[in-house]
Amino acid sequence: MIPHTLTSLSSIAEIGADMIIDVRAPSEFAVDHVPGAVNLPVLTDAERAEVGTIFTRKSAFLARKVGAALVAANAARHLQGPLAQMQGDWQPLLYCWRGGQRSGAFATILDQVGWRVHLIEGGYRSYRKQVSTMLYDAPLPHRIMLLDGGTGTAKTALLHYLREAGAQILDLEGLAGHRGSLFGALDAAQPSQKMFESRLATALGALDPARLTWVEGESSKIGARIIPPALWSVMGAAPRIEVSAPLRARAAFLSSAYVDLTQNAAMLARRIDQLRPYHAADTIALWQALAGAAEWEVLARHLMAEHYDPRYAKSQARAEQAPERLALEALDPQTLKGAARDLMARFS
Repeated sequence: MIPHTLTSLSSIAEIGADMIIDVRAPSEFAVDHVPGAVNLPVLTDAERAEVGTIFTRKSAFLARKVGAALVAANAARHLQGPLAQMQGDWQPLLYCWRGGQRSGAFATILDQVGWRVHLIEGGYRSYRKQVSTMLYDAPLPHRIMLLDGGTGTAKTALLHYLREAGAQILDLEGLAGHRGSLFGALDAAQPSQKMFESRLATALGALDPARLTWVEGESSKIGARIIPPALWSVMGAAPRIEVSAPLRARAAFLSSAYVDLTQNAAMLARRIDQLRPYHAADTIALWQALAGAAEWEVLARHLMAEHYDPRYAKSQARAEQAPERLALEALDPQTLKGAARDLMARFS
């Protein structure tokens, strides 16, 4: 068995493991884990609680004895199930909470099979410390260019077209599982804050700091997830490209981009109701009527002109440096692809 000491987040990728295995209990895995890891627990949540109770109420020896039996039984199930088809050259990377008994016991079994096993020394706690240091304590070396603009200016789509054109991007909304506005929640729940930070740290670690990285301009929160201070600081000082487009083009784009809402009348009604603290009852009633009549583009124009644009203008008035402008007459794929190529030519 060859333990691997995690000295940086890049170490995980450098190992070249065929599978990253998190052997912690499912509840621990659900809160946060190394992106790409699979959960093969050697103790379930109930079993972990049982062993802990024996340890505190009876004896450490008996707890280790019961725990060893449970680990062996679970390891057997994993070997006969998810790992049954793995060949002799397969190389897993394992970790548990502290890099101690749970991962060590499973690693010993896999090593005896004949696989080349790696361990993250210090386990998840060591990994989490690396993530926290990157996002909270150390300055980021990345060069950032922000794509800014009002709601409906297709910034996320343009960001993806930049990637197609060869740019280096950081998709914060994709990592956070949210489109950024009150109407931006997706069907799946957002990851926990720690999981968002794990995804973010992994994405940042894969970027070349010497190259320009394009990032969509966001508020400090994306849905319920907070952008960590190291990245937020770099974003605040970054130059900006402000995308603009006619209201009709933005309304058409939003109507197609938010089809999940236009096809779910009850959800859309609830989202509009959440704007009641900011607008008169007659305004909310009009918006609900437009939604009920499936007047999507008219509704989008009202929401942008009366809610989103005034707030965006207020936030931009506080900006320390003026942005460069990118005025688009349309927001169709052809126009956005052309804009991405032009931006690459200007800022490559």
